[in-house]
Amino acid sequence: MASRASVPSLALLLALLLSCAVMMSSAARMLEEEEAPPKEEPEFPPHLTVPEFPVPEEHKLPPFPEVHLPPKPELPEVELPPKPELPPKPEIPSIPEFHFPEPEAKP
Repeated sequence: MASRASVPSLALLLALLLSCAVMMSSAARMLEEEEAPPKEEPEFPPHLTVPEFPVPEEHKLPPFPEVHLPPKPELPEVELPPKPELPPKPEIPSIPEFHFPEPEAKP
């Protein structure tokens, strides 16, 4: 339970809270009653008409030109050096399993 000294301060806080609530509700009511002025929409000129272009009935492409390339030169066979011997793959060390010790029973 609250002490006698804190009762007046609690009453004061409650009064402040109530006054704030009353002010907020009256401000909200005033905003609701206010009518917003109607917004004027800008007038735009009418859209321009797009001319219709004639569509060709059939697309004819010019004949593909013949291309005469010189013959490919024959390349000599190249001997590659033998593949080098690689050392054996090292074994990856395994991670030892770890278990937390079980807590000892308390007497």
